[in-house]
Amino acid sequence: MKVLILAPSKSIHTHKWALFYKDKGIDVKVVTFFDHYSAENAKEVDTITLPKLLPGKLSYISSVFALKKILKQFKPDILHAHYVSSYGFIGALANYKPYYVSVWGRDIFQFPQQGSVNRKIVDYTLSKTDVVCSTSHIMAKETNKYTDKKVFVTPFGVDLNKFKPIPGLRSDDQITIGTVKALSDKYGIGDLIKAFATIYASKKNAQLLIVGDGPQRSEYEQLTKELKIDHVTTFTGRVPNDKVPEYINKMDVFGVPSTEDSESFGVAAVESMACGVPVVVSNVGGLPEVVLEGKTGYVVPKENPEELAKAILSLVEDKEKSQAMGLAGIDHVKANYNWVDNANGMLELYDQTLKKGMKS
Repeated sequence: MKVLILAPSKSIHTHKWALFYKDKGIDVKVVTFFDHYSAENAKEVDTITLPKLLPGKLSYISSVFALKKILKQFKPDILHAHYVSSYGFIGALANYKPYYVSVWGRDIFQFPQQGSVNRKIVDYTLSKTDVVCSTSHIMAKETNKYTDKKVFVTPFGVDLNKFKPIPGLRSDDQITIGTVKALSDKYGIGDLIKAFATIYASKKNAQLLIVGDGPQRSEYEQLTKELKIDHVTTFTGRVPNDKVPEYINKMDVFGVPSTEDSESFGVAAVESMACGVPVVVSNVGGLPEVVLEGKTGYVVPKENPEELAKAILSLVEDKEKSQAMGLAGIDHVKANYNWVDNANGMLELYDQTLKKGMKS
C-alpha cells in the first residue's frame, strides 16, 4: 500500500502516523508546507515540501499544482489530509481519489465560523472527501454540521510501551501537580497556576511542574512571581517526547484545564492516565469523553481556578482514592486508547475503501 499524508511535518501527530505506516511496511510520504517542515522528522520519513507563492489563503491554490505533480509521480493508494481548513482544502482542489480528511480541532470548531469564505472552504473540502475522520465523538458531531457524510471516530491513542507507570519517580515527601502542554491560554495554564496558588496556601510541600514551552511562557512565569509561588514552580521548557513519560510519573495529579472546544481529544490526559496518574480536566471539547468522571479523574468547569483547586486537593488529600483512580485510568486507556489498536483501525478503514475500488 502507498499512502500520501498531507499535513504539518512538524506535528508529533503527523510523524506518529507516518512512522506507524512505515513500520507496517507501507510506502509512506509526507507532503507539507515549507514553513511546517521538520528536518528532524524528515530523516525518518520521506518528506516533500509545498511552496507558498501567494499570500494568505491564496497560497493554498498556488500549492495545488505542486501537489498534483507529486500525486502523478507517487500514485498513492490513499491521499490523507489532516486539518480540513488548509491541507484538506488543497487536497480537495487536487481532486484525487480515494481522499481522506481528518479534522483536528480549530479547523472545524472555529474556522468555518470566522466568515463566509471560511465556511465555503470547509463545505467544499468535505464535499470532495470519500472518508472523514475525527478523534472524538464531540468533534464528529461538530463536523456533521457541515456534511451529511458519516464521520468515523478514530481516537489518537498512546503508545503503552512508552506511557506506563515508572516506579520510584514520585516523591513521598512532596506533592507534585503538573501538566505537559504548550504554554498558551488555550490550555488554561494560567488557571492551573492560580489553582496551585490556592493549594499551596494549605499544602506547603506542594510543587508545580509545567512541562512544555510556548508564546506565553514569560507571562506565566511572571504570574507565579506575582502569586509568590515561583520558588515552588518549575518550567522545564520543551522536552523530548520520549522523556515525557518520566515527567508525568513524577506527578501526583495531572491538570488539563483547557478553555476551548478545539481541545478535540485530550492526548495529554490519556497519556497521564496511561501512566497511572489521575487527571483533572475542564469540560471542553473531547476532554469529558476521555476521562471517566469520578473514576479516572474529575471534570470541572472551564476557566474556574477555584473548582480546579478543589478537585486537585480532593485527590491530594485522599491517597487511596487517588491510587484507585490511577489504576482505573490505566485500565481505561488499555481498553480504549491503545495507539496500536487505534492506528490499526485506520488501516482497516483504508482496506475497506480500497476494496470498494475508488481510484483516480
